[in-house]
Amino acid sequence: MTLEKYTIGVGDRFAHQAKAQLQACVQLAADGIEVMPVWNKSNREHIFIGSEPQSVYDAAKAAVEALGWEKGWHVDADHINLDTVDKYLDCSDFFTIDVADSIGQAPEGDLVSAFVEKHPELIGSVTVEGIEQPFDITRDYVEEVAGKYLLAVAEAAKIYRHIETKKVEFIAEVSMDETDAPQTPPELLIILAALADEGVRLQTIAPKFTGRFNKGVDYVGDLVQFEKEFNDDLAVIAHAIANYGLPENLKLSVHSGSDKFSIYPIIGNALRRTGAGVHVKTAGTTWLEELIGLAESGGDGLALSKEIYSKALANVDDLCAPYASVIDIDAAKLPSAEVVNDWSADQYANALRHVQEHPEFNQHFRQLLHIAFKLAAKEGARYTDLLKANSEVVGKNVTENLYDRHFKRLFVA
Repeated sequence: MTLEKYTIGVGDRFAHQAKAQLQACVQLAADGIEVMPVWNKSNREHIFIGSEPQSVYDAAKAAVEALGWEKGWHVDADHINLDTVDKYLDCSDFFTIDVADSIGQAPEGDLVSAFVEKHPELIGSVTVEGIEQPFDITRDYVEEVAGKYLLAVAEAAKIYRHIETKKVEFIAEVSMDETDAPQTPPELLIILAALADEGVRLQTIAPKFTGRFNKGVDYVGDLVQFEKEFNDDLAVIAHAIANYGLPENLKLSVHSGSDKFSIYPIIGNALRRTGAGVHVKTAGTTWLEELIGLAESGGDGLALSKEIYSKALANVDDLCAPYASVIDIDAAKLPSAEVVNDWSADQYANALRHVQEHPEFNQHFRQLLHIAFKLAAKEGARYTDLLKANSEVVGKNVTENLYDRHFKRLFVA
């Protein structure tokens, strides 16, 4: 199974927006740009919501049939490990193998020295086409990087081989983004050599990039540094494909990629310059469009949207704890529940919708609601019935957000 050149990870946490998400891909295809949807939902999100992996496949398939979509589409078992992968095997064809927890753990025995001996080409002046200056890599540096990542690579290989025993065809992504320090391009090269040694036929890799990829808001960091790093990573991947026999369609994956508007032109320009592909995950942004649509619907929808915020504000510490590394919320800039309760539908939508130039936009309000989806899940049918009752306005927001604010900025020159 071969992953297409351009793919977008879309998250449909309550299994009601797959059709609206796919409509954005339909509109982009009409512009002459083919981007394939990959519906993803992590094990953590399934637990929070109380859903099962099969529900993601079922919603995606229904959307594909409803819109007559005849191009590629996939379902991602997102951020799985050996303990969680089995329940995704029957309903997923894309597996995000998350080994971040193994990064930094020392490998056993002489694995590091064996790796270094096997790869003398990684030591010294290493020329990578597309990167102006050669990497100056010492033996000590290779040993250091191997010591940090070889156990994670071995864990990825163990999960990959487990999937391989159960499925004839599947797409593998290796995720190393949920860790403290970004991987440099030389580190990425060493990691890819190690994955090739283990026989992991990955088609995408998700490194941690420089800067902050906070949930639901724009990138925070040095754009010049990101541009250099992203372009160097593309060159490293091309080098690894040529030298280590990795799949020819291997590409970068950008996690927590929704709403990172300032880096989209950088990514798009790099793709057009090099001809490379990319996978960008935009999972959480759709849930916020559901809230915006419910607020704009007024009545019970607006009331529930306000209620969810009030409960989120009352439980801000508990909600933030699992996401501490990917949010920056200034509590002093969160409006009180009383203030929000007095807002009109437009005020609520304007504060939440990611239009940075709008004077009422509040990124702290947006980030808090981004991580508050489990409060909606606790409402059960009350929430999902409102989604059904207001499907037209909600769906319109979902499609416009993906097509106008994400896809066009990423893929249209």
